[in-house]
Amino acid sequence: MGILVILIPASLFLGGVGLVAFFWLLRKGQFDDPEGDANRILSGDYDDKPKR
Repeated sequence: MGILVILIPASLFLGGVGLVAFFWLLRKGQFDDPEGDANRILSGDYDDKPKR
């Protein structure tokens, strides 16, 4: 039972860190265009060979 004294606060702390990181990334605009990369690879402009 004594280990729960350590594990419960540690899990709450790590969950809080994850939540803060998620909201920080939302404010930075990380998730603004989730469909952009998926559609870009399917378009006709996609080129297998990079330009030099």
